[in-house]
Amino acid sequence: MVQLLISWVLYAAALYATASFVPGLAIEKGGKGITSALIGAVVLALINAIVYPVLKFFTFPITLLTLGLFTFVLMGFCFWLLTVFVPGIKSNGFLPCILGGVVFALLSWVLHRIF
Repeated sequence: MVQLLISWVLYAAALYATASFVPGLAIEKGGKGITSALIGAVVLALINAIVYPVLKFFTFPITLLTLGLFTFVLMGFCFWLLTVFVPGIKSNGFLPCILGGVVFALLSWVLHRIF
């Protein structure tokens, strides 16, 4: 249970940091921003657990043709879904979502390696 809470906080921190690093992504400032990041971490985990595998299965031929580069588009789409479902997280287009997905994946990996 403690490990689940630690992972949740780390994902929220990675999400908040991603919005700071990537131009075009924004999370509200202050207490609402922290709440949005915590909710966004749960929503993104659900999207990655339910939607991402289905998309990956159906887009396998495209991913194969592009030698795996279409995976970045899939990550961007999942990140865009996050901005649709969580009101405190905004995006200025699809390209920031693609970059945000990549930065979020790297930051969450680094944070989980440290903690």
